[in-house]
Parts: sequence; structure tokens; C-alpha cells
Amino acid sequence: MEFFRIRKDIPFMKHALVFNAISFITFALAVFFLFSRGLHLSVEFTGGTVMEVAYSQPAELAKVRDTVAALGYPDVQVQNFGTSRDVMIRLPVQKGVTSAQQSEQVLGALKAADPAVTLRRTEFVGPQVGEELVHGGLMALAMVVVGIVIYLAFRFEWKFGVAAIIANLHDVVIILGFFAFFQWEFSLSVLAGVLAVLGYSVNESVVIFDRIREAFRKYRKMTTHEVIDHAITSTMSRTIITHASTEAMVLSMFFFGGPSLHYFALALTIGILFGIYSSVFVAAAIAMWLGVKREDLVKPAKKDGDPNDPHAGATV
Repeated sequence: MEFFRIRKDIPFMKHALVFNAISFITFALAVFFLFSRGLHLSVEFTGGTVMEVAYSQPAELAKVRDTVAALGYPDVQVQNFGTSRDVMIRLPVQKGVTSAQQSEQVLGALKAADPAVTLRRTEFVGPQVGEELVHGGLMALAMVVVGIVIYLAFRFEWKFGVAAIIANLHDVVIILGFFAFFQWEFSLSVLAGVLAVLGYSVNESVVIFDRIREAFRKYRKMTTHEVIDHAITSTMSRTIITHASTEAMVLSMFFFGGPSLHYFALALTIGILFGIYSSVFVAAAIAMWLGVKREDLVKPAKKDGDPNDPHAGATV
């Protein structure tokens, strides 16, 4: 399915150096903010107090969130669990305040707004749990990276595998850089979004790499950069359709999914936009600079008299 077809190839690789210079500057800024500001980790990573409260009627999450935020918890997580009357509240650690004091303070404020609210459970999530989550998240990220490299190396060529993983990690670091710069809360749902972006971005790279391989087989007189330009141009309609439909779904989560999906959708939005950029201008350019050529992807036809051909020299 195509909305349009571009007849003349766009010379993307002619400007590859400029695009990758912009990409490198963005990547460097992201790394700088990660080291200088760090991520604003959620309760799942840092530890904190988890409260479960019950209301006699369906709870108004926005009202509960505003009540708790007024106590000095601007990034509090409030969400339903089980039923619309049950609410889970995650409070970050505060210096000099115990978990019991936090829960008493919050419950008092909630009872002032609605005397019918009752406390079901309260517990402290220790930093050990946070360390395990960080370790598990990093292991998941490492396994995804290794899997992508192996898959692309077998399906195409190792140069494409290296190019794709550099481009995809570029997307991940830039997402983290945005969260570090704006100090948005980094939670498990955001980590899930980052891992989803890795898979989504590599899918776009595979489509372009597959079209590059087809072009190498079909257009034998084209140079490498002309083949890459043709491959990217021929997939632009498909790219616009795919990413626009995906972004429409992500934006619906962003605007109507509530606070629990806000940062998850935000991470996906940044990842999708930079995923398009990296697949076209980073991955393809790096593959070109690594010296990918027709012989890497297209096996040469065997000549007559080839000693490795079992039918060479046979007569009929």
C-alpha cells in the first residue's frame, strides 16, 4: 500500500555527514545530561512507600493525586488496581521521614477530603528491590542488543548489524537524555517503552536493509550510495503510513491514557521520531562508511569450469 511514489531518488547520502554530525551533537548532549543531571528514578528503582487505600465509591484519581501532591509529593504515582474503588499510591523516599510517618500523613490528608477512605495496606519498598530492578532492566537491554546484532548479522551482513545497533542505541540514549534534561520520572513503564523503541526502530532498519539488498541485485550499475538512496526513497511511503498510524495510537495514550501512561507514551513518541531519523540517516550511512558493497549481499554467479561446481565441464 502506497500513498505516493517518488520517481526520482532523493540524494540522502550526499548529506549523510551533515545529518550524522547533528546526530552526534544530539547524542553527546544526551550523554552530558545523563551524567550531569542523572535520571529522576521512580519508587520502583529508588525505594519508597506503597499504600493501598479503598473508597466507598469510585475514586477520583486526579483529586487523590492533587491531595497527595499538596503534601510535597509532586511526582506521586496514583492508580487504580483491582476495582475503581481501590487506589495504589507510591510515595518516594523523603529524608528524615519514616514510611509510617509518610502513610499517616497521606492518610490524614485523604480522610480530610473523604472520611470514608480506609487504609488496606502499606509497605516499604527497600533499595535492594530497586537494585534488582535496575540490574534486571540493564540485563534485558543487553539481551535485546545482542539479539539484534546476531539477527541482522545472519540475515544480512555484520556491517548492517553494527550499523543498526549503533543507530538503535543512539535512539535509546537520546530518549534517556530527554528524561534527564527535563527530569521526567523514569519508571518501569518508561523502561518498557525504551525496549519497545529498540524493537520498533530495528524493524525500520530491517526494511531499509532488505530494500538495499534487493537494489544491489536489481541495479548492478549503481554505486553503493545510489543504491542506498534508492532504497530509502522507495520505502518513504511505507514509512510515513507505518509511523503515522503508530504515532496516532501513541498520542491517544499520551492525551487520554492518564498519568500512568503519560511518560510511557512520551518515551515512545520520542523514540518513534528519532527511530525514523536514525534508520534513514544514521544506520544506512554507517553501513555505507563501513564499506558495504554488492559482493557482501549478492553471491557472484559461478563461472564455467569452476572446480567447486559439481556440474562444471559436464556434457549433455
